[in-house]
Parts: sequence; C-alpha cells; structure tokens
Amino acid sequence: MRLKDCHNFHDFRTLARKRLPGPIFNYIDGAADDEVTYRRNSDSFERCDLVPNVLTGVKDIDMSVTVMGQKLDMPFYCSPTALQRLFHHDGEMAVGAAAEKFGTMFGVSSLGTVSLKDVRKKFSNPQCYQFYFHKDRGLNRAMMESAKEAGVEVMMLTVDSITGGNRERDLRTGFSIPFRLTLGGMIQFALKPMWGINYVTHEKFAMPQLDEHIDMGGGALSIGRYFTEMLDPSMTWDDVAEMVKLWDGQYCLKGIMSVADAKRAVDIGCTGIILSNHGGRQLDGSRAPFDQLAETVDAVGDKIDVIMDSGVQRGTHVLKALSLGAKAVGIGRGYLYPLAAAGQPGVERALTLLRTEVERDMRLMGAKSVADLSRSNLRFR
Repeated sequence: MRLKDCHNFHDFRTLARKRLPGPIFNYIDGAADDEVTYRRNSDSFERCDLVPNVLTGVKDIDMSVTVMGQKLDMPFYCSPTALQRLFHHDGEMAVGAAAEKFGTMFGVSSLGTVSLKDVRKKFSNPQCYQFYFHKDRGLNRAMMESAKEAGVEVMMLTVDSITGGNRERDLRTGFSIPFRLTLGGMIQFALKPMWGINYVTHEKFAMPQLDEHIDMGGGALSIGRYFTEMLDPSMTWDDVAEMVKLWDGQYCLKGIMSVADAKRAVDIGCTGIILSNHGGRQLDGSRAPFDQLAETVDAVGDKIDVIMDSGVQRGTHVLKALSLGAKAVGIGRGYLYPLAAAGQPGVERALTLLRTEVERDMRLMGAKSVADLSRSNLRFR
C-alpha cells in the first residue's frame, strides 16, 4: 500500500501501522481502559442524519471560519499533539508546513518535539500552544512567557489531563519516554528497521519546551512520571483565572465537557472552549463531545467560541458539528496517521481529502458558506 492508495482515515491508519513499530503505532492508536469512549466518539456522528436542501445555487463555496480571532480558510485545524517526531522525523515541522499551505491553524504541545520559537519563525499561519498545568507555578509562568515571546496567538490549556489515562496498550509494550520496552515491544522495533534508521540518522529526539526547565532526558523522567509527578491535580478555577489574566489574549480550555464548566470558562474570561475527551485517552466511559455539543452551544455559544474534537474522521462529521453550532473542529489521529505514513506529503494528502469532502458535502447540502449550515439540516434518530 502506498500514499496514493490512501483515500480515507482508515487507509492512512493501515499505512501508518505498516510503517511504525508496534509500540509507537499503539501509542497513537490506543486509548484508555476498554477504549469504549474511543469507539463511541466516531459512532456518535452516525446517530445524526443530514437533511440537504437543493437548488440553492452552490457554484462557489466559502469554507472559511473565524475562531478565537483567527481566520481559517477551512473549518478544521490540526490539534496540538505530543511526541510528533517519534512518528516521523520531521514531526511538527511537517504538520506546520501542511497547515500553512491550507491556511489553517496548528499547534505545538508542551510535550512537543520541536521548539515553539523555531516553528513560529518558520510558519505564519495561526498557531496555538497546548499547555499542561504544573505544580511549579513559576514554570507555568515561564512557559507562557516563552509562548508570548514566540508570537503564539492562542493559548490552549488542557484541563482533562491532571493525571495520565490508563492506556493498557502502552503498559503491554512498555512504551514510555525514554523507552523501557518489554521483550515483545523490542521485537516489534526489530521488525521495522527503517524507523530505527530514520530515528538515529536525524536530529536527536528532544522535547524543547520542557528541556529548558526540566531534565526529561537520560532516563530521568518518563512521560508517565511527568504526568504523575509534575502536573498539578489540585489545579482549580482560580488558578486558571490567574493564567487567563496573565496571558491577556486568546485563551481556550481543552477538555471541557459539562455545561457548568463551559459557563465557568466564560466567567473567567476565556475566549474559547474545546469539547474534548482527549480522543478517548483519559476517562473511559465519558460522553462523546458531539453528543454534548448542542446543549453547550445553547448555554454559552453566544458568549464564547465553542469548538470540538475527538472522533472526527469524515467531512460529514465536520458538517454535523458545524450545523450544531461548533465554530471549528479539531483533528488529531486524522493527521497523525498520515504523518506517520508519509511525513508532510501524508498530512497534505489527508488535509486535501478532508477539505475536498467538506466542500463536496457543502454543495450536496445546498450550503454556500458555513453560515448556511444550521440545525434545520439535521435530524437525530
């Protein structure tokens, strides 16, 4: 199978599986506990039917949206994700380049593998910084100041990850940073020698956002220990309100699920919220963001930009979310599998296919612009 044979999310997943050692593929592919929420995220879209209008004159389609003050040429963006240079040696640089070509937003994680400043210098499209809240308040301030200096437009605080989810696939393979592989995990790496060759012949793997402040290398701190020892489970709304004030710009909370929390985000001055269950990777059994979207938009949609991610695999999924009132939609695995499969060309092909689907589906829905999409075009079974 080659890149040109990939036509959808599942094809990219298949190609990524062929290219990556098992432990790394399963890190992307896996989720928490029994992975019920992971499956439900995509299934939730299937209970919603599109009801198109016809003969509306849809020669020209405008897919652009404005979200948290950022103008995007299409209504979906590449959510910030960790460890991208493990999946392909170009990592965030490949994703940033692809996102810039398509005029959409992308982001770098606190656990990103390229420097926020280097990425910001290279690409001019809107950029967000996905941030974790640490016990060390000075560290939080220093990392936010670095992002401000780099010229990041949107601060994105992840609020559903004060401790790591129970990802049993990683436990079985021994996946961690640094690697502590089980025998089965080591055999999986031996079966994919090209990954290892690329890993050792390109720039040394690092996590620049954290390396400035924490010793993550030399076996000193694994990702699992980072979540259990560095992050602050005592984080409260008061702590976040202080950070929002300090940032003084576009600030969104990623991982909001309840209407009560959405209202609190408005109260403390956030400009956006992302309904997300972290792609099913944190609390298994939690509700799918799409199922929670309508009541959240009804409660706060006129006061704050409501975005959603988790489970988005198709253009029709994007349209359903927009029709319910989401301002934009984030994809994660939807570009990580293509990145792993083929680097920047893979991400570009995935974004091309999804953009083509959204444009085609808007025509078939009789919608000339995102503003033409509404709940009148949906029915739930």
